Amino acid sequence: MLFRFLRGMLLLSLAVFLAGCKSVVLSPSGDIAQQQGNLVIVSTVLMLLIIVPVMILTAWFAWRYRASNTEATYDPDWHHSTSVELGIWAAPLLIVIALGAVTWITTHTLDPFRPLARISATQTLAKDVKPLQVQVVALDWKWLFIYPDYGIATVNELAAPIDTPINFQITSSTVMNSFYIPALAGQIYAMPAMETKLHAVINKIGNYEGFSANYSGAGFSGMKFRFHGMSKEEFEAWIQKNKDAGNKLDRPTYQALEKPSEREAVRRYAQIDPKLYDAILNLCVDPNKMCQRDMMAIDAKGGLGLAGVYNVGRLAYDRPRARGHGESEAERAYVLSLCTIDRSANPTSLSLTAQPLSAAVIR
Repeated sequence: MLFRFLRGMLLLSLAVFLAGCKSVVLSPSGDIAQQQGNLVIVSTVLMLLIIVPVMILTAWFAWRYRASNTEATYDPDWHHSTSVELGIWAAPLLIVIALGAVTWITTHTLDPFRPLARISATQTLAKDVKPLQVQVVALDWKWLFIYPDYGIATVNELAAPIDTPINFQITSSTVMNSFYIPALAGQIYAMPAMETKLHAVINKIGNYEGFSANYSGAGFSGMKFRFHGMSKEEFEAWIQKNKDAGNKLDRPTYQALEKPSEREAVRRYAQIDPKLYDAILNLCVDPNKMCQRDMMAIDAKGGLGLAGVYNVGRLAYDRPRARGHGESEAERAYVLSLCTIDRSANPTSLSLTAQPLSAAVIR
C-alpha cells in the first residue's frame, strides 16, 4: 500500500513539473516550423495507431490466457485465422502507405531549398514581396550574419521582420556545424566550401534562441545566438543601430574574427566587404590563396598536376590538325615542366628549380 502511494505521489509531482514545459518544436512561431511540428504529430499519431493496440492486446492476451484462467479456450492445434491474418497485415500496410504519402508530399513542400509559397496557413505570398537575404557563416565558436542588401553584419545576433520571407545562404569557415532556430525552421547543416540554403518566415514578434545542433569542438556548448522577430519599423531601427556602430568588416577584420573564441558578445559592423561571403565560401579570404572556384575550373580543364599536363598537353601528331581552323599555336600555352622549391641547401633562402616533366615533383 505504501509503495502504491509513493508511486502515485511521484507521478503526480512529475505531472506538476511537466505542466510548465513548452515544447517550441510543437509550438513554434514560424510557418515552416509549424508545418514540421504538424508533421511530427501526424507521424506519431499514425504510428500509435499500431503501437497502442499491440501493447493493449499483449497485456490482454497475457491476462486472458494465463495458466490460472480455466475458462479460456485451449486449442493447441490452432494454426490459422483469416480474420487475424487480415488484421495483422492490412493495418500496418495502410499505416505504411499513409506515412509514405505524407513523407513524399512534405519532402517536396518543406524542402529548405524551395522558395516559400505562403506566409502562413491563411496568407499566401504576394509576388511583389522582396525576401530578406541573410548570409550565415559558422565560425569557431560563434555565428556571423551578413545582410548584403543593407551592407551590415552582426555576430551572434540575428533579426528579421515578421511575415517577410527570409532567404538564408549558409556556409562554415572550418568544420561542419548546424544552423538551428527551433521557432523558425528545422536545422540545416553548415559546411566549409559548400553552401546550403533555407527559406523560412517568422510570424510572431519575439526573442528566440538559435544555436549549433552539431558538435564542432570545445566551444560548441556556447555557440548560441538570439534571433529577434520584429515589426518592420523595429527592424528598420535595428538596421540603423548596426549602421551607427561604425565598425567595418573587411578581410583582415574577418581573419581576426574567425580565430577560435568562446561565448562571444554581440558585435556589429556598419560596413562590409561585398565580396567577403564569396571569398569565405571559396576558401580564399587570404589573398595569397587560390579560390576554390578557380581551382575547380582548372581541374575541369585537366588540372595542372602531372596527370593534368598529359591531359591538356597537345601531342605532336595533333598539331598539324589544329592549323587552319582559326586556332593559333601562340594562343594557347601548356605546362611542360613544374617548379619545385629547393629547401635542401639553405632553408632560409628559397629558389625555384625547373625539372623535366618526367621527373617533376609536387610538394
